[in-house]
Amino acid sequence: MALNWATLSPSRQPTPLPHEITIRTIDAGVELTLYIPDAPPSSGATSGGSGGTKKLKENGRIWVTDQRLIFVSDPPTKGPPSFDSLSVPLPALLSTKFEQPRFGANYLSVEIRASPGAGLVDGTRAEIRLKDKGMFEFASTLEKTRERAIYMKRQSAEDEDGLPAYSTPGPSGASSPYVPADIPSENPPGYDD
Repeated sequence: MALNWATLSPSRQPTPLPHEITIRTIDAGVELTLYIPDAPPSSGATSGGSGGTKKLKENGRIWVTDQRLIFVSDPPTKGPPSFDSLSVPLPALLSTKFEQPRFGANYLSVEIRASPGAGLVDGTRAEIRLKDKGMFEFASTLEKTRERAIYMKRQSAEDEDGLPAYSTPGPSGASSPYVPADIPSENPPGYDD
């Protein structure tokens, strides 16, 4: 099962999107745990979710690109993996938090906004642990890349919106009759000095 899936090559490498650039790759020793909440029970209804959380955990590799965070699980040794791959667009990472527990290894907690029909629901959270690499450096790279992706998405939206079309006001809303002003064809005196 793939969640917010990534297209993989036969060598289990993610197929890049058009114009996608890989920023950071960790080829081994990545543990990803997903916490996917069940649908909360409806008030007064006898059916509905249990209000619990489904926990999925796999080891594998992770990529940070300029567009998304990608995790691909290691090939299964016993039975099918709980999930095969996870691909999350960087703007869909709602927050990241570098955790330093008193007992245990540092990890990165990430809240994910669910994409419709991708196997995740709102409230999904991931924990990323690295076995042989520094977590702080990875977390810093991910956060900087995420901020840049969000900035670029906002810029793109502003460019698409463009400036509003302006028109000269007509006599319909004016209290006095509209008279177009004469536009001078030459510069004012002393302008060229």
